[in-house]
Amino acid sequence: MPKKNIFVFEYVSGGGFNTEEISSSLLCEGYAMLRSILEDFKKLKFQTITQLDERIFNLSDYLNQDDLSLVTANDDFLDVYKTCLEKANFCFIIAPEFSNNLYKLTEIALNNQKDLYSIGLEGIKLGASKIKTYDFFKDNDLITPLTYQIPLVDGKIDFDFIYEKFEEFQFPFIIKPEDGVGAESIYYFQRKKELELFFTRENIPIDPNRNYILQEYIEGTDLSVSIINNPLEDKVTDNLSILSINSQNIGFKGLNGRSYYLGGYTPIKQYTHVKKILQKNLEKISLHKFKGYFGIDFIKTPDDKLYFIEINPRMTTSYIGIRNILNRNPLLLLEQESEQNKTLEIKHIGFSEFSRFELIYDGRDSLTEIIDTKIPKLMQEIPELVTPPICLREANSNQHLEFSCFIATKSKDHDSSKQRFSEIFNQLKRAHFNLIK
Repeated sequence: MPKKNIFVFEYVSGGGFNTEEISSSLLCEGYAMLRSILEDFKKLKFQTITQLDERIFNLSDYLNQDDLSLVTANDDFLDVYKTCLEKANFCFIIAPEFSNNLYKLTEIALNNQKDLYSIGLEGIKLGASKIKTYDFFKDNDLITPLTYQIPLVDGKIDFDFIYEKFEEFQFPFIIKPEDGVGAESIYYFQRKKELELFFTRENIPIDPNRNYILQEYIEGTDLSVSIINNPLEDKVTDNLSILSINSQNIGFKGLNGRSYYLGGYTPIKQYTHVKKILQKNLEKISLHKFKGYFGIDFIKTPDDKLYFIEINPRMTTSYIGIRNILNRNPLLLLEQESEQNKTLEIKHIGFSEFSRFELIYDGRDSLTEIIDTKIPKLMQEIPELVTPPICLREANSNQHLEFSCFIATKSKDHDSSKQRFSEIFNQLKRAHFNLIK
């Protein structure tokens, strides 16, 4: 039987930003996904291949991989990517949709005749565009927030169009990139004055090289559903397996501030009830373009309406929690032939809360000493540390070191998860890592 070699690539931890300064918090989340999926593919007897930004080389010890390539600041990460591809039969890609990154990387893999376990080009093309996804939901009679693409005038955002549409909305709305990822660069406006103040700033935080949309803001609970679709032989008949429905911790820093995503928990309360409503909606549409693992973000209102927001044509952070609550390895669903897949029952057996945390170290050790001695000890003591505390830069003499970590519990219920988090924070505090509120 030939070896099953899989190249798992995660953009942030895998060197996609190797020539730029990058925050520990961003690397932290990407690494957590990479570590989780490598471990699960390894359990399915795959030989695992991956690449890692050299700035987090110390974290390579915690990756269940057979072949690791480092990406330095002098490398073209795509050259490393292509070399890793050559060693593999299969490929799984986790990358942001912006600037066509996910599409280009997937195209390279397919051009090299690799069997793809992540989403293909058709699904990426649809999910990467907020406007195309909005039209897709509308065409299939799903409830979705009113959305407009903001036109450009002489290469710049048309502010008059925004003000005009604000009058039409007459309720809160948001501005976000048309090809944005998750809660990245989303701005919330409740009153016209906030909009005017935002666009009269000296440095408007809008990237002139990206397209943006206006979208109605829906008051409700931010949720996502994680799905594996293994279409039947005709390739147009869906064979959806809902892994879980997840709560998302999304908020805004100030009324018109930038949004943030810290994590969430899974499964949600009233899971069975919401799943029934969701399944009725999904029966209206064909998702055959999305073969593999993907997610759909939606908002549940108090009157049980579901507003569909976007389709994520890739694995999302929720996987880090989902893998902790299922009775079997969810990646089995990617491997099974369609007929076998029908008999593979997925059940929930617990609860998981997953989140990124920012920490300050107030001990006397240097960063090198922390990496060499404290981190390995913490990884042994706290199995829930998916990403141990990481810091990419030394502090000034009068400052404390700042770290980011990612934690995912595996517990019986919400209360026991909260209790476990409390114990973890106490353990971190004893090691001189203090949670930043």
